[in-house]
Amino acid sequence: MNENFDEQRLSLNGKTALITGASKGIGLAIAKAYLSLGANVVISSRNENELIKVTKEVGSQKFIYKKCHVGNREERESLVQFVLEHFGRIDILVNNAAINPVFLPIADCEENTFDKIMEINVKAPFVLSNLVVNHMKEQGGGSIIHISSVEGKNPSEGLGLYSVSKAALLMLAKSQAKEWGKYNVRVNTILPGLIKTKFSETIWQNEEFLKKWTSKLPLKRMAEPEEIAGLAVFLASDAASYCTGGEYIADGGYLL
Repeated sequence: MNENFDEQRLSLNGKTALITGASKGIGLAIAKAYLSLGANVVISSRNENELIKVTKEVGSQKFIYKKCHVGNREERESLVQFVLEHFGRIDILVNNAAINPVFLPIADCEENTFDKIMEINVKAPFVLSNLVVNHMKEQGGGSIIHISSVEGKNPSEGLGLYSVSKAALLMLAKSQAKEWGKYNVRVNTILPGLIKTKFSETIWQNEEFLKKWTSKLPLKRMAEPEEIAGLAVFLASDAASYCTGGEYIADGGYLL
């Protein structure tokens, strides 16, 4: 019996990945990691100029883009169809796109703010997952990865509605995992802590706040986007073939 780990289980050769919110930050880091391991990659976001720039920089026929506002029904459907037309399959879906338009106590938030956050952070992953799952069934399986947040476990002041949306995403993943496991469709979540991205720059650009935050972390620092990509690679690959419904935390020890 060969007890050595087969590194080919981490290969993504022949697989096609769709990643939302991937023109920068965590989404882009995941996309580049997938490409390096052999996957066909389709990135999407609302900003077409950024998508064009990134795609040109990468310069690979296996790395393409499609503009998509995940809050728009027609654009979501068009995105999935685009991937199928170009690569013929979808093996990996990473729901990374998210918003947090306010930094306020819940009592000070307007109803339309609640609707906007839930539309992008919860409904879009729900709908996109439903759009791809039948294709994954026909292929014999697939991997869906939701990018949640430690805020879904431990809300910070001013991030209440965002935290609610990220907590909902955790339960969405568990429900999907339970229903779709019989089709070999695995669903997991990644919960990043403070990552140096444009999305979180209002936090980490405040030196006093950043120092206070990181001083409480066992690792004493925030992370780079690339430090989340490893988990996304694992969960997309055959190395994670028995992992579904899981919550994978990468927060420098924040939740300890």
